[in-house]
Amino acid sequence: MLTKKGKYGLKALVHLAQLPAGQLAFVNDIATGNNIPKKFLDAILGELRNAGFVQSRKGKDGGYRLARPADEVKVGHVVRVLDGPLAPIPCASRTQYQRCEDCSEATCQVRHLMLEVRQAIAEVLDQRSLAEMRDIVIDDLAVARDIDDLPVASGMDALPVLVKLQA
Repeated sequence: MLTKKGKYGLKALVHLAQLPAGQLAFVNDIATGNNIPKKFLDAILGELRNAGFVQSRKGKDGGYRLARPADEVKVGHVVRVLDGPLAPIPCASRTQYQRCEDCSEATCQVRHLMLEVRQAIAEVLDQRSLAEMRDIVIDDLAVARDIDDLPVASGMDALPVLVKLQA
């Protein structure tokens, strides 16, 4: 699941991607424009700077800007930097794999389904750029409206809905 840190980081990057190339944005403007707590955003932007996604300049005319063009920044890379592996469970992770102690990985149905989930997530996030995210228009969000029409499920009951959405 995407954490608030991941969500806020993506919102901040989209905000910066909307600016003309090279223009700086103040942290307060990004925070206010996206309903992000400023102190939390400061920490997130520090991580994004350390990872090479943004550049910063201090001082009165300072602020943040993208370090690379938005079409070169893949959403999956950002999510991994801020939130870690895309896999819902450690034994399904490619980057931070951890063996399960409570089951046989070869025969564990949960692991095999979560491998599919991880692959589906990676296919979407690794193929979409920050520029594509920035350029999403409301009509492109028809899928979101369709999701609102799905019955609400909780816990393991939600898995068939998730699998159906993937199909």
